[in-house]
Amino acid sequence: MPSVKTVDIQLNYVEHGSGDNIVMFIHGYLSCVHWLDLIWPRLPRTIHVFAIDWRGCGDSDKPAATQNFANYSMEQHAQDMLAAIKTLGIKKCSLATHSTGGVISIYMLLEEPKLFDKVLALDPVGPTGLSLPEEALHSFPALKESRNFAFKFLSFAASSLFIKESLVPGVKSEFKPETTREQRGLFNMLVNKARELSDGAGGGTLYHLKKERDEGSLHKETHRIKQPMLVLWGEEDIVIPRQDIDTTIKLIPNSSLQTYKGIGHSMMLENPDLYAQIFTEYLKK
Repeated sequence: MPSVKTVDIQLNYVEHGSGDNIVMFIHGYLSCVHWLDLIWPRLPRTIHVFAIDWRGCGDSDKPAATQNFANYSMEQHAQDMLAAIKTLGIKKCSLATHSTGGVISIYMLLEEPKLFDKVLALDPVGPTGLSLPEEALHSFPALKESRNFAFKFLSFAASSLFIKESLVPGVKSEFKPETTREQRGLFNMLVNKARELSDGAGGGTLYHLKKERDEGSLHKETHRIKQPMLVLWGEEDIVIPRQDIDTTIKLIPNSSLQTYKGIGHSMMLENPDLYAQIFTEYLKK
């Protein structure tokens, strides 16, 4: 895969399509560009999409974490993405985000508003961060150590692919019979990729999401965002509560919400046809 050099780091990316209708995809936690693997063949070539691995994720550089994961903050990821956009020579683009990519994009929109047209935000972490239980904050070492733990952990992010009764703690998550072979194959690859994240991208992200909730003032600035934002939320999402989604809608002026039954936190994996359709319709020129 190609990569782009920012100020101090090399970031891996995937490019799909061509032309001047450009969309930058910002992935979420425990993620990488491969989360869009089921989407690429479903998109028209006229939408020019770049998906970039965060620092510490996928095939991007994985620098050692500094004190309190300062070099893996949400603002740092935003600066990385802004630098990548400029290095790639992109003068204007829209944003598509997933989960933690949502709060990263808010920093980007506030820092360089003239760069962006509109935003498609799937199950986003909003400007108030995320409330996390204490055990979640220390989950990443266990995820790296045990593939079974990682499989269970990520099953919560694609809950509609799994038998509901198997998602309870202490029980092995089991795919539904109707989950397709391509969905099962990609999910298993994503579990492996999640275990390869750097400690900064793994533990550091959880640290900073909680810090945004406890100390952040980002929500005080979101009134300055002018871009239209379409927020998508799966009604079976057990990662981002509906209350947080409603708060995001209230805080971002030109935002609107669409909800979907039978889908959890990751529509691009759980229902790729639907996500590709929404992506195409909303982001076409």
